[in-house]
Amino acid sequence: MLDPELCHELYRELMAMAERDALTAAGIGRGREHHLEREIRGDAIRWLDRESLAQRRYLGGMAELQRELNQTLFLGLFEYEAHFAHYPPGAGYRRHLDSFRGRANRVVSTVGYLNPDWPADGGGEMVIFDTQAPEREVARVRPAAGTFACFLSESVPHEVLPAGRPRASIAGWFRRNASLGGRVDPPR
Repeated sequence: MLDPELCHELYRELMAMAERDALTAAGIGRGREHHLEREIRGDAIRWLDRESLAQRRYLGGMAELQRELNQTLFLGLFEYEAHFAHYPPGAGYRRHLDSFRGRANRVVSTVGYLNPDWPADGGGEMVIFDTQAPEREVARVRPAAGTFACFLSESVPHEVLPAGRPRASIAGWFRRNASLGGRVDPPR
């Protein structure tokens, strides 16, 4: 569970960005294969850059989680990246994985929800599917402020259902350094 005051500060920051059109339409793919597919993914994003105290507090909490994951599970996580995600009403993100198989630099995915007073019938849930039977739904995560989800990036299929109102969250990934043979991964 995320701190309610921190959620409120981050929510206000994200909504102010959305109001002044300071977000970028999110795409799919990576590098030269990156492109917009609004029927697949309809959110707009902005990468966290430590610009505000709220961002620094959130990223500080993720640094602590990274230490705990490394000490407890020996994951070798070396970096955390995250972005605000704003889904306008009707937008979602079709079923996907957060890391391509064999390109496992994204190891653990996180989603922190920021919307205060999210109604039970508001939609926008993250649906998590069975890793062995990807057509079988195993959980739905309601995007209510303070809710925090954490799962394996390469093996847990998930999607964001269309919401009936603007949906606010922070999506993030703990990464492993996958640089090999002079190829820097993740690219800088």
